[in-house]
Amino acid sequence: MNNSVYTLAKEFKRKYPATVAFRIRAHSKLAQKFIGSDEEVKYVFVAQKNFKSYEFINTNVIVLTNKRLLVATKRLLFGYFYRAITPDMFNDLTLRSGLLWGKVVIDTVKEKVILSNIDKAALAEIEQNVSSVMMEEKKKYGRERRKEE
Repeated sequence: MNNSVYTLAKEFKRKYPATVAFRIRAHSKLAQKFIGSDEEVKYVFVAQKNFKSYEFINTNVIVLTNKRLLVATKRLLFGYFYRAITPDMFNDLTLRSGLLWGKVVIDTVKEKVILSNIDKAALAEIEQNVSSVMMEEKKKYGRERRKEE
């Protein structure tokens, strides 16, 4: 399977083995469908989208492209969950480190996306990648709006 999202997700899981993630191939395949031909994949990580760290059933593949952040989950039997966070909707990123795992909280204009059960060693890398790309793209949104006015 020549899937760059899957390759990067698998590499992340190998690099940070304490991260809890299942069915990475299925989630990656779903995420790959939503990446536009004009988008470049910058970073991929896996996590659980849960409210409590002891819930292990909601693995997500999170794909950072040069245009947005995609969160994809292929459901076990049928269907999927997909969320796109564009730079104009991105407000803040918070890291939380617990006893066993870390959490990444992505604050958007509409909601907070909580990604948990991540190897604590991966938190700094995730923050650096997501923040740098999203903030750089957010600046472009501001420039485009000023040109329109």
